[in-house]
Amino acid sequence: MTSRIVSLCCLLLLLWGPSTWALTSEQQALRDFLKQNIDDASSFEDRFEAEVWLVDMSTRLRPFLPNVKERLTILKSVHRHATQMGLPTDMVLALIEVESRFDRFAVSRAGARGLMQVMPFWKKEIGRPDDNLMDIDTNLRYGCTILKFYLDKEDGRWLEAMARYNGSYGKYWYPKRVMKAWAKRWSTGEAIALE
Repeated sequence: MTSRIVSLCCLLLLLWGPSTWALTSEQQALRDFLKQNIDDASSFEDRFEAEVWLVDMSTRLRPFLPNVKERLTILKSVHRHATQMGLPTDMVLALIEVESRFDRFAVSRAGARGLMQVMPFWKKEIGRPDDNLMDIDTNLRYGCTILKFYLDKEDGRWLEAMARYNGSYGKYWYPKRVMKAWAKRWSTGEAIALE
């Protein structure tokens, strides 16, 4: 945990340090985009929390998405929708890694769409047939709502909820993949009860 804080401080110093330091074009783009959009990150308690979380998660997400603007757009949306549903953002990010590897245009063999691989039948179920599941906000709103529904149905048992989300209830290969991604890349140190 301490090494993560030191790394974050170093990264913040690099991004927001004295203007005499030479920034790479990507660092400058991240800095500018964060400055322009940080106030729009309404799900955060304060500006500092938003900066730290967005910089930390943007660094973790970079291997999947080289475009800094797309990374920050997705991260803000994940934070907003996960927070609205009372879901840990790091778990939602792990689920997205397993579902689509952060490809917002992903389509599975079964027809699931977008970042959280939402099945199109849900649009009809809720009377919104014109919703675009490739839209980042729409997909994350659906996905986080569905995941929260299953988590409540399973009384907070993550493994069962994720198996339901994936349509593999009673089997644990999918939840184990999500938990592995969470432990490897997304865990922020916050304990998540699996039972």
